[in-house]
Formats: sequence, C-alpha cells, structure tokens
Amino acid sequence: MLLVVDIGNTNVVWGIYEDRRLHAHWRLATDAKKTSDEYGILFTSLLSAAGVPAIRIDAAVISSVVPALTGTFEILIEQFFHRCPLLVTSDIDTGMIIRYPHPKEIGSDRLVNAAAAYHKYRRDLIVVDFGTATTFCAVTKTGEYLGGVIAPGLGISAEALFARAAKLSKVELIRPKSVIGADTSGSIQSGLIFGYAGLVDALVRRIEQELGHSTYVIATGGLSSTIAPETSSIQKIEPLLTLEGLELLYRRSQENGGTAHWV
Repeated sequence: MLLVVDIGNTNVVWGIYEDRRLHAHWRLATDAKKTSDEYGILFTSLLSAAGVPAIRIDAAVISSVVPALTGTFEILIEQFFHRCPLLVTSDIDTGMIIRYPHPKEIGSDRLVNAAAAYHKYRRDLIVVDFGTATTFCAVTKTGEYLGGVIAPGLGISAEALFARAAKLSKVELIRPKSVIGADTSGSIQSGLIFGYAGLVDALVRRIEQELGHSTYVIATGGLSSTIAPETSSIQKIEPLLTLEGLELLYRRSQENGGTAHWV
C-alpha cells in the first residue's frame, strides 16, 4: 500500500492507495507543535480503525508547504512504517514542462494538483485550489505549466474581517439565503461567499484573456464545494485531486526515475 500525505497550512490530508485505488483518506488539523510520535499515533490509530495494519504500508510520498513539519513527517514514516518517503519538489518528474523562471518557488501542492489535472484531462486547464491560500494554476493541453495566481484564502479573509471589525462576530461559511442580507450574519456570509465567487470568476476571466482562449476550470481543496457552485467559471470539482496527484507522481518516479523538465 502507498501512503500519500499532503501537509497544508490548515490541514494534513492523507490517505492510502492500493492498486492505484484510494482505499481510505483522512483530514487532520495542521499543528507544527505536534511531534512525529504524536502524529504517528494518530496515523496508526486511524489505519487500525480502518482495518489496515501499519506493516502493509510499503511506500510513501509527501507534499509539504509547511517546512517545520516536513522533517516531522519524514521521521514519522521512517519510525512507524520503516519506509523512506519520496518528497515532492520541483525536481520531480511531473510529466509537464515547467515554464517558470524559478521552479523552486512553486509550492509542491500546486505542482501536484497541476500534474494530476493535466494527466487526467489532457486539455487547457485552470486549477483552482481553495486552501489556506486560493491558488490558480494554468496548464496547457501540451503539458506546459505556465504559472498562476495566489490570493488570500476565504478563511484568511474571514478571520481578518472578524479581527479588525470589533462589532462583527464570526459566522459559519455557508451560502446565505439571499445576496441582500436581512441581518448582520447573512450580510457577512453574502460578502464572503458571493464576493469570493466573484473574485474567482474575475481571475479566471483575466487568465483566459491572457491565454487567448477558454479553458476547462477545475476546483479542489477544502472549501471547493462551498464556493465552486456559486461561480460561473468552475466546471468540475475534484476534492481528492491532490491525493490523486501524489499517487501519480510516486508511480512516475518508480516507472521513469526521471527528473523535472523546465525552461
């Protein structure tokens, strides 16, 4: 079985693949203070509850945008599963041509998502990841990773609003009944949900204008199911795209032993 781990700023999303099929997956809160032992106990306990003994894990791959936790998870996998994990970097073979002046600046999660989407759809794409930050990645049908956009995530925007406006209290990030809020809670929800959907549509439109053609737009990430239905640009929600990409990149590393292509 292959253990796939995506370490994000808000959540650690991980799962196990068997014969290229996702057997099970989990979402944990990211906590840089947790030790490898603490995370290891969580991992093995959840695996045990799913009926999967740790001894069945025979390979692992990690994507991390939290440097403080990268080493923690490498140690966890070595100590609890006795495997040396593959770490996704810009040097890994993604099957794409990275047209980025400084490839090492690209977040590993963006590379993983773009690779997964490209190999799945083989067409001009924009991948929108609704995480701590909201990222947009443009990929051509010939497999060129062009770059993209990074915007503050919906959660960050909401927290900033509540922190800086003393009389506004936190609200649940759900779709309000109407755009015109009849109370403070509904007004905040409208501004966050519909306002963010407008941001996504505007950025997609501008990216397509620069490209000179329309694209297929995919959404992933924790808040994708909340925002995507309110947009006019997103055509497909792929909630497990990052895990799929990790399995793909591990498989490519074993089959090809290649490194990245970039110009």
